[in-house]
Parts: sequence; C-alpha cells; structure tokens
Amino acid sequence: MNSRMQQQLQLVLELDRLKSILRRTRIQCADDRLENSAEHSWHVAMMALLMQEHANEPVDIERVLKMLLMHDVVEIDAGDTFVYDAAASAQQKEKEMAAAKRLFGMLPKEQEEELFALWCEFENTQTADAKFAKALDRLIPMMLNFNNQGIGWRENGVTRQQALTVNRRIDEGSHTLWEYAQQMIEQATENGWLKA
Repeated sequence: MNSRMQQQLQLVLELDRLKSILRRTRIQCADDRLENSAEHSWHVAMMALLMQEHANEPVDIERVLKMLLMHDVVEIDAGDTFVYDAAASAQQKEKEMAAAKRLFGMLPKEQEEELFALWCEFENTQTADAKFAKALDRLIPMMLNFNNQGIGWRENGVTRQQALTVNRRIDEGSHTLWEYAQQMIEQATENGWLKA
C-alpha cells in the first residue's frame, strides 16, 4: 500500500469516531435517543440534495455536500457544543480550529488544503454555498426538536428570542426555509415548548 492511500485510510478510520459524538438533539423516531454527529452530517447532506432549489442564490451542490459531510468532523476532538450556549460556543472555535488542522493534516497535502479551505469557508459563511449549507445545518435540529414536541428546547429552557437569534442565519442561505423556521418557532412558543 502506498503512503498516500495509508494517509487517506488513516483519516477514514479516524472518522469512525464521529459516530460516538452525541449531540443534544434527539432523533425523531425515538425521542429518548440522542443523534450522533455522523448521523447529523448524513441527514443534513441528504437535506441539501432535496432542498437545493430553495437556496437564495445558485449553489454548487457538490461543494455544499462536501461542506456538510465534513463540517462536524472537528467534533472528534472538540466535542459538540449546544448551539444556544453562547459562552461555550465562543470557546469552541479554538478547539475546532486545532481539530481541523490535526484531522485534515492526516491527508496528502492537496487534499488537506482543499478540505481545510472548505471547512473554513463553511465556518466563515461568506459564500452562497456556505450560507446555504449553514442554513440547513441550523434548520435540521430545529425540525427534529419541533417534531419531538420541543423536548430539547424544554429541557434546556430555550426562549423564543434565543431560537430567533441563533437561527436567523437560515435567512442568509434561504429566505423560504427561514419563513418555515419562523413558523416553527411561533408554533413552538404557542405550544409552550419555547419560553415566550
């Protein structure tokens, strides 16, 4: 086996660890089980395939899929942070950057550079591809929470204003999906799942 393939397969094995990183969102079909980061990445990538037509601007779906499949690999080292915990989210950036450098650094140089650049693009959310990918990344946990009677929001005392503020980035990637998200937020507030 050549060294290039060894480097690639080394990362493939390392990525298996993503299956053990639990998120704060429960899966819809069993509200007592938390989803893991690998499940989330697959789910949001599938969502991108289905929802591409709702992006505010034309997107390169292959780049969007790459971003979504790898955006959370850094959680192998950095763990997951609850999106509504502003203090923890601020501290998470440094840990995630170190993780991205380590993990993508396992690859041959040109793959390392390409994937690290795509990961940074997703994090910086300046391009149409990144804005759409980030919108989907924010929307899917909301959908799962909503369809689980807001269990994650209720357990953590999330307010309507927090949901609006944290998820407003959806609008940058898709006005249509942001309208849908706002409807969920309002209904969840009426149902008492989000604090008013």
